[in-house]
Amino acid sequence: MNEFRMHVPQADLDDLHDRLARTRWPDELPDAGWDYGIPLDRVRQLTAAWQQLDWRAHEARLNAYPQFTTTIDGENVYFLHVRSADPAALPLILTHGWPGSVVEFLDLIPLLSEHFHLVIPAIPGFGFSGPTRSRGWGQQRVAQAWATLMATLGYDRYGAQGGDWGSGISRLLAAAAPEHVVGVHINFMPTGGTYDGPLSPQDRERLARTMKLAANRHPHQILFAAAPQTIAYAFTDSPVGQMAFLAEKFKLWADPATPVPDEVILTDVMHYWITGTGGSSSRLVRESGLTSGPIPCPVPLGVAVLPHDIVQPVRPLVDLRHDVRRWTEFPAGGHFAALEVPQLLAADITAFFGGLGARA
Repeated sequence: MNEFRMHVPQADLDDLHDRLARTRWPDELPDAGWDYGIPLDRVRQLTAAWQQLDWRAHEARLNAYPQFTTTIDGENVYFLHVRSADPAALPLILTHGWPGSVVEFLDLIPLLSEHFHLVIPAIPGFGFSGPTRSRGWGQQRVAQAWATLMATLGYDRYGAQGGDWGSGISRLLAAAAPEHVVGVHINFMPTGGTYDGPLSPQDRERLARTMKLAANRHPHQILFAAAPQTIAYAFTDSPVGQMAFLAEKFKLWADPATPVPDEVILTDVMHYWITGTGGSSSRLVRESGLTSGPIPCPVPLGVAVLPHDIVQPVRPLVDLRHDVRRWTEFPAGGHFAALEVPQLLAADITAFFGGLGARA
């Protein structure tokens, strides 16, 4: 276990600014809008903002919290560890998704640290955990690594929370260490399959949407599953290429009423660019498999449903397989709940674990 203080060499920042200034721009069809992908004007706007981004201010924000690195199962793991002033607070591990990073949770830290000891790791292959160096780092192996991490920190009873990849990893962590995980709270949970009972019109629409997504995977998932190394060259060599790919998702997957600010998007992109993890983070799709079955969760589950997420879960199908203790339909927010509606998410997380009577 090594203490970590973030400081990117100035030469790396200078190289980034030089690359941004020399961007070779593509053409674009007249009046294309978003029909063919993220528009040229939008990427130019973000690139100009990136040139002005105060990275040192972000470093200072992160360096205000304890950060560490450790080796688990042969790979480096970077994490923040923010202890509550309450020594009996419940430990809680927060797991980000893609195209996210630990940046997702920075607004949650002051909202949750009153009630929880927070452990916020970067998934191996993402951000300052750095690229993975071995095969097999799918969701299951990450969950096993998180169990090791929490044990190493001395936590015997703890909760887990996440969205996107963090949702699956948190549930798999509960399956791997059910005697230690007191509950799981998630803000993304695709549910499909057949159901013989009655469904409300809303649930029928949700199920149809989920099944359509299952039959027509996002193009990036198909690419990442088939050839993550191929796209890695573009991600690693072109900052604008990396940024455009990620920024598109922040636009399409967020609630238009709660957009993720450009500064946050660019700060998140920096966690991929500076660490050269655009390619290794893509491998998580291939290593996890696109057709894996339902993820088990043998502990109490809390579900936050965001109205503008990619899909919304169907309550009767979730109840078939899980012990749902809290189900909250949020009034706003999309795929990036911790960035879009941090106050609502923090309140729901706190209420869920409080309802379990969970303490360290």
